[in-house]
Amino acid sequence: MIASPAFRGKRYAVLGLARSGLATVRALLESGAEVVAWDSRAEAREAVLSSPSPLRGEGQSRLASEPADSPLSLSSLRDDGPSPRRGEGLVLADPMAIDLGGFDGLVVSPGVPINRHPIAARAREAGVPLIGDIELFAQARAALPPHRVVGITGTNGKSTTTALVHHICETAGLPALMGGNIGVPILSRDPLQPNPKGSGVYVLELSSYQIDLTTSLDCDVAVLLNITPDHLDRYLDFADYAASKARLFQLQSKASVAVIATEDDPSRAIAAHVNHRLVRVASTEITDQSRWPSLQGPHNAQNAAAAIAVARALNIADAVIEAALETYPGLPHRMERVAERDGVLFVNDSKATNPTSTAPALAAYPAVHWILGGQAKTDELDACAPWFGHVRAAYTIGEAGTLFQKLLGPHMKVEDCEMLCEAVKRAAAAAAPGETVLLSPACASFDQFRDYEARGDAFRAAVGALK
Repeated sequence: MIASPAFRGKRYAVLGLARSGLATVRALLESGAEVVAWDSRAEAREAVLSSPSPLRGEGQSRLASEPADSPLSLSSLRDDGPSPRRGEGLVLADPMAIDLGGFDGLVVSPGVPINRHPIAARAREAGVPLIGDIELFAQARAALPPHRVVGITGTNGKSTTTALVHHICETAGLPALMGGNIGVPILSRDPLQPNPKGSGVYVLELSSYQIDLTTSLDCDVAVLLNITPDHLDRYLDFADYAASKARLFQLQSKASVAVIATEDDPSRAIAAHVNHRLVRVASTEITDQSRWPSLQGPHNAQNAAAAIAVARALNIADAVIEAALETYPGLPHRMERVAERDGVLFVNDSKATNPTSTAPALAAYPAVHWILGGQAKTDELDACAPWFGHVRAAYTIGEAGTLFQKLLGPHMKVEDCEMLCEAVKRAAAAAAPGETVLLSPACASFDQFRDYEARGDAFRAAVGALK
């Protein structure tokens, strides 16, 4: 767990007790901070009280033995909201219903819409910084062993690029952890220790929401992949969303490195205002992806170009980078190579929940048996149209089956299968050696599955059951 003396004796409120919120509470308590925590879900509050104590040693002794009139005792909290409850070393109370005066920070989950949630105004009125767990990590850095931080943002490709940079670091023998918007919360991880090959590297996937809640994260290397309209319910307009991404580079110091894929106008505009070391990259730099089985398609060319630039900024040798690109396994449910049977490749791209996300997968494979459908987000497949020539046949499933059959019928053979297992059977029977059976649904999964991960798992199981 990442704890820091920087938090000792300070007071924090934590709103939201999902994974990152729980990790935040535990790290703060471990550091000797005083914490008020809250979640609107009663089960989340109970989970905090019933979970094993996050306190150990000195921190436990100090906080657990606090007198009843300590700053976090019940008498110090207003009683006009839900009743505060003490756990070991913390108080459960709604930050909207207590006096926030004197708190050092109000830590909110990235999922809290601070553009319209009243907690933002409440924090401003009390003069309390509104921050996230990434900002706490930034404040804890001074007490960590020597290390470097790579921060990766962009509308698309963040997870793949983060995982790829992490894989390159590990291939180079560097201690490395990835966190932020991917994997487990960074505060829950043990600090990296240097080894003879170099200092540790924290590789952070950063959403715009996380950047909004960060004020002091100086990434040694910061990456911007692309900016396209997204999350506009959280911003005034597209320009406001782009400005959120730009802040990651404004927080960097002169010695830091900015890696920006300058392939769209907003990214080019951000690059034009970088006043420290800037490395521009583009997907066109990558002319041969044939040696990288898990990095196919034009979108992965951009991801690879950015990751290569990051690795070079970390002084990793080109031979090591090439070896890592060849062995990168890919992420689950993102153009994941599931199996190869009788010369037919089976690819799980269940994470593609809209047509724009599916288009790169169709582009990556020249002869595709395409399984798509589910709960449609749009009534068109326009983003996929340039790659219809790659599709040998389409197999529709779920609620969108009838709609997609009408859209695709004029362009290709379409079979309405309704169920995923049936689509896999038909596609596998029709595919010839050298062709690809691709699950890239262009839809949400909720009509038939709990989430896109369950859908991808079902695809794997169906492929495994083929005779």
